Amino acid sequence: MRIAEVVYSIPYLLIVILMSVVFAKEGGSGTSLLVLILAMTLTDWVPMAILVRGQVLQLKESEYSLAAESIGASKNWILAKHIIPNTLGPILVNVTLTIPRAIFAEATLGFLGLGLQAPRSSLGSLANDGLAGLAVGNAYQIIIPAIFISLIMFAFNVLGDGLQDSLDPRQRK
Repeated sequence: MRIAEVVYSIPYLLIVILMSVVFAKEGGSGTSLLVLILAMTLTDWVPMAILVRGQVLQLKESEYSLAAESIGASKNWILAKHIIPNTLGPILVNVTLTIPRAIFAEATLGFLGLGLQAPRSSLGSLANDGLAGLAVGNAYQIIIPAIFISLIMFAFNVLGDGLQDSLDPRQRK
């Protein structure tokens, strides 16, 4: 977990900028899709690892895990039958809440000009291109990508809330 804490302390944007400089194509500008995915992977695994570790530590001290251990169940059986099924709910909810964060991070990078470059486009780069339209009265060029970013993030957050409500064992009747 010490490695996770060190990685967690490094800002995502700094990693993307450094990786863009290191892996930049000669004569090219912007960031490739592979660099964005690699940078997100290097930074976004930490909150999930912290969540899973906390859940496992909590569940291994739960009454049903201790009861299974007291009747002679093996650690692997307890892990497979009690701990993993009870951690899947929080993991799925966290994934649905991590996806909007990743989408917003990529859109922010695209808006700043550090994201994907032409011919690929993202909602952030479309919003950035729409800034030029504001001067001539074409506000829709920036409003439409912003609305789509908001709707996508809202949809994943609603999905995450719904999953959290349906997978929470304390709310089952």
